[in-house]
Amino acid sequence: MKPIHIVAVIGGTGKAGKYLVKQLLLQNFRIKLLHRKPETLTFDNPLIEIIKGDARDYKAIYTLLADCDAVLSCLSQPVGEPTIFSDATRNILKAMDAHQISRYITTAGLNVDTPADQKSAQTQFGTNWMYENFPATTKDRQVEYQLLVDSDIDWTMVRLPLIGQTDDISEITVSLVDCPGSNISATNLALFMIKAFSDDEFVKQAPFIADK
Repeated sequence: MKPIHIVAVIGGTGKAGKYLVKQLLLQNFRIKLLHRKPETLTFDNPLIEIIKGDARDYKAIYTLLADCDAVLSCLSQPVGEPTIFSDATRNILKAMDAHQISRYITTAGLNVDTPADQKSAQTQFGTNWMYENFPATTKDRQVEYQLLVDSDIDWTMVRLPLIGQTDDISEITVSLVDCPGSNISATNLALFMIKAFSDDEFVKQAPFIADK
């Protein structure tokens, strides 16, 4: 795979994203970070460049991705706003094509379905609960997955159980068919996403991951 030096990060200040940014900095990656209100941030690191904008705005995404080698997203749904995932994904895919970037790694909940799934009763319960309580965003997540499937990029969608906001590092379990646990450390998630830069094992796939 192409060497990764500069990474575009979307959702880099959320409960998973801030751990991703921390681990990227520890490994000396340069980061371009999208944020709607950069004036509220306190980053003071020469490796970070903050781009003001919204993931629904193609111009902002285009600017974000300029000179980047890969794109990482921990985008979450803004409270009280229309669902964001498919709109953001369309912008990301279009800008990746414009900038000739091939590697994209994003996160999603365990509710996303793929043809390979053999979900346990517990995982299926969680999927059904999301459809019952958050139908619009859950359906939009599925649209996002299909957009990736239909694209030509080297994507990976990492499907997650509950995220623990912790610096703990431990072994994880990975499955392409069912969620293997009920929790994932945000740091374990970050390290998995970064490792995927140089590992093509999960290209064009949607693995579940969980702490052992």
